[in-house]
Amino acid sequence: MTIEGTTTTAARPILEVENVSKWFGPLMALNDISLEIGPGITGLIGPNGAGKTTLLKLLTGQSKPNLGGVQIYGHDAWLAKAKAHVGFCPYGDATWDELSGRKLVAVTAGLHGFTGDEAKRRTEAVLETVGMADRAERPVRTYSKGMRQRIKLGQALIHDPDLLVLDEPLNGVDPVGREELNELFLLLAKAGKAVLISSHILNEMDELANHILFVCRGKLLASGSLETIREVLDDYPLKVRVSCESPRQFAPQLMALESVKSVSVEPPEDLFLEVQNPNRFYAEFGEFATTHDIGLNRLKATDTSAEAVFDYLMERAARPE
Repeated sequence: MTIEGTTTTAARPILEVENVSKWFGPLMALNDISLEIGPGITGLIGPNGAGKTTLLKLLTGQSKPNLGGVQIYGHDAWLAKAKAHVGFCPYGDATWDELSGRKLVAVTAGLHGFTGDEAKRRTEAVLETVGMADRAERPVRTYSKGMRQRIKLGQALIHDPDLLVLDEPLNGVDPVGREELNELFLLLAKAGKAVLISSHILNEMDELANHILFVCRGKLLASGSLETIREVLDDYPLKVRVSCESPRQFAPQLMALESVKSVSVEPPEDLFLEVQNPNRFYAEFGEFATTHDIGLNRLKATDTSAEAVFDYLMERAARPE
C-alpha cells in the first residue's frame, strides 16, 4: 500500500453527523449530536458508557439513528456507497483464528470485490504497511494482542478507504509498536485521509490528534483543537509555568496584570500563574517581558493536555444544571 506524502483538500467534510439521537428502549445513548470530520486525525474521548461505541456503530453504518442523519460524502452511512469509503478496525478480536494473517487479509480483500492479482497485491501491500509481512503465515491464534491489532488494521485498509475508524487501535500494542502505528496514522492523515481514533490513552491524543471530540452521557461536550477547547473553559483559570531570572522580584508585578488571577513561586524557583482569558494574558505578558527584560527561559501552559481538558469537562458536566 503506497501512502503519498501530499495532502488533499475535500470540498466538503468526509463525514457529517446532523442532530443525531439514538436510544435503546428507555436508555438515551446519544442525544442530538452534530459534528463533522474531515482529513486529519480526530480523537474520540469519553468515559465508559459515554456513547462512544454507539456513535462508532452509527458512523460505520452498523446501526441507524432514531433521529437525525449520518452521511459520508453525501450518502447515508448504512448504504453501500458510503461504506465503500470507510475502513473499520473494531475493538473486539472475533475472527477466524485458524487462518493465517495473510489469508485473513486476503479473504477481506475478496469481500470487497478484489480478486486474482489485485487481491494479492493489496494483501501484500497492507501487510507491509502494518508491519506484518514477515509474520503473516502464522495462524492468527498464535498472535499476540498487538499482532492481532495490526492484522485488523490491515483488513481496514485493504480497500484504501477515505475514512478510517479505529476503536482502541493501540490496545495491547507494545511501546515500539505504538510509535510505529502512530507514525502510520500521521502518514495516512498527511495523505488526506480522515482518521478517527477512539482511545482511552489520552496522552496519545496530545501528540496525534489535531481535532478532539469529547463525549459524555450521550452528548458532545466539546469539539475542536485542544487549544481552542481550553480557551473557552473560562471557569477554569489556565495554569502557566514561567521560568525566568529573579522570579520573586517579578511576581508582584505580574500579579498586577489584569488577566492574572494568582501567582506563586514553586521549585525550582519557577513562577506558577493562574490566568483568565489566555489570549489577553499572552498579549499582556509579551509586552511585560519585553519592557522589563525578565530573562525569560520558558513559558508553558501546564493544563492544556487532553487529560486535563477531559477532567475539566467531566467536572463541568457533573454540575447541576
